[in-house]
Amino acid sequence: MSTPAIDVRGLTRTFALKSGPVHAVRGIDLTAERGEILGFLGPNGAGKTTTLRMLATLLPPTGGDAVIAGRDLRRDPAGVRRRIGYVAQAGGLDPACPVREELVTQGRLHRLSRPDARDRAAELASDLGLTGLLERPTAALSGGQRRRLEIALGLVDRPEVLFLDEPTTGLDPGSRAELWDLIRRIRAEHGTTVVLTTHYLDEADALADRVVVVDAGTVVAEGSPADLKTRHAGDPAASLQDAFLAITGRRPSGEHAPVAI
Repeated sequence: MSTPAIDVRGLTRTFALKSGPVHAVRGIDLTAERGEILGFLGPNGAGKTTTLRMLATLLPPTGGDAVIAGRDLRRDPAGVRRRIGYVAQAGGLDPACPVREELVTQGRLHRLSRPDARDRAAELASDLGLTGLLERPTAALSGGQRRRLEIALGLVDRPEVLFLDEPTTGLDPGSRAELWDLIRRIRAEHGTTVVLTTHYLDEADALADRVVVVDAGTVVAEGSPADLKTRHAGDPAASLQDAFLAITGRRPSGEHAPVAI
């Protein structure tokens, strides 16, 4: 049996506030196999974004262990960072910066030479439909084009694991469909493990090989979309939202809901 791309055991995160400790993540166990698309779902405030930020080395865990792409999260965070890509909910694009410069700068941050960074920028632009936009400032891009660029930035170092936090929030149906195809292609062509959070349950149903549902900082259900619908909604033909409501008693976090800490 191959080693999982992600193996998490007892991951916790507590925030010390003046009003008292907030236990945002309370001991999460999860795995993701190599080349798997894993949907990471939960109501607003469930701890999804906190968990992704820990796995992406942006936030130190309070407790627990994780091995990501063969590197220990707590002992070797730099090794983890060299093997992952992370696309946050809110992008950090410079509105005045041209697309090519954003991609080349990201390549340079990953220690590529300038010629190699330019070659990688051209390669990603071709793969993600950005070639005709390379000289355009990011402020002039549509929502779907910006999201494709943000995903391209997350792919510059050819990551083994790609974390996508709400990748299609605010996009029109056509742009969402294009990004769905892109995510499938990233996995199919490169064997990339993709972990995505989303409040669009049809998106998780369409994309995810397996779904993990968290609530109040713990895992409350996991399985394939069909398995969750059968076990929790009583019918494999039911919607994933029916299963989600049965599991959590709540709807998924809304498009404009605050980010979970």
